Amino acid sequence: MSLNLDDKKAVVAEVAEQIAKAQTVVLAEYNGIEVPKLTVLRSKARESGVYLRVVKNTLVRRAVADTPFASLAEHMTGPLIYSISADPVAAAKVLNEFAKTNDKLVLKAGSYAGKVLDKAAVQALASIPSRDELLARLLGVMQAPVSGFVGVVAALAKQREAEAA
Repeated sequence: MSLNLDDKKAVVAEVAEQIAKAQTVVLAEYNGIEVPKLTVLRSKARESGVYLRVVKNTLVRRAVADTPFASLAEHMTGPLIYSISADPVAAAKVLNEFAKTNDKLVLKAGSYAGKVLDKAAVQALASIPSRDELLARLLGVMQAPVSGFVGVVAALAKQREAEAA
């Protein structure tokens, strides 16, 4: 189904809005993936806060023009699915995890911090823990001394009770 001019403008505006908030964009070829599997991928993307869409490459080129992601335009050929996220690693992580179990999804390129990433760099970016994971680890490290201190205080209290009795 072809889009009329107004529909194309709406798609470009929608993608441009997502690009404006994005830190990372990842492109992947999706030839031959069955609809149920794409539905699972879209569900995982939604859970991770990732904008995932199949869009005509010419429309995405217009949406990324004059943005830090404009250098990705040369990689926008063939049937692509676009993964866009405000989280630096979420877009790469969602597609990379799906590609591990489905050989028909092939990571092609990405962009982070104004730099174009090849497949290996996208996979490396996907291996970095997300912001939420890092915050959870930091919280665990910060709580360890406090819980240890509470244990020491409780042990001292029991010892004093035992001495008093």
